[in-house]
Amino acid sequence: MSRRATLSTAELRREAAVEAAIDGFARTGYHGTPITSVAARAEISPAYVFKLFPGKVALFVAALDRTFELVREALAVGAAAPGEQTPEAVLHRMGGAYAELIADNRLLMVQVHAQSAADIPEIAAAMRRGLELVTAYAAERSGGSAEQVQRFIAYGQLCHLITTLDIDAGAGEWAALLTEGIRHPNRD
Repeated sequence: MSRRATLSTAELRREAAVEAAIDGFARTGYHGTPITSVAARAEISPAYVFKLFPGKVALFVAALDRTFELVREALAVGAAAPGEQTPEAVLHRMGGAYAELIADNRLLMVQVHAQSAADIPEIAAAMRRGLELVTAYAAERSGGSAEQVQRFIAYGQLCHLITTLDIDAGAGEWAALLTEGIRHPNRD
């Protein structure tokens, strides 16, 4: 039986609202996305969204948390793939799985919008919590040194920049420098 089949109606609607929030917030950000828009995408009433989430901040945080959960799940898939178990090899496979995930940039855009709304304490806390989740998992699962894990996270942030701005190596020397060695399924 699938997990979805065992969820209550409220849990299903909560999941639908979070998925719709990811779509909406990715497009128009925290400040530009009204609850009514998320409710319409989720095909539930705005009142029901407010029943599930006490406000827009809580909904945004739930969507942001989900993006980091999905990143962590992608890293786990990469780490579990066959291959050497050296820290470098595990981090490399994690990076490949991450590149596959961010080919759909909705997750990235929610995180970018979260950074722009980091003056809201709950959103800043959710960003820190998400970065902690991803960093701790990468360190623990890879067994890499602090320097290796820091480089992995830094490359991930560079991937964010390249993906969200659609930087192509053909745009000039500066772009070729930034994209050198960066793997992306839609660029390879």
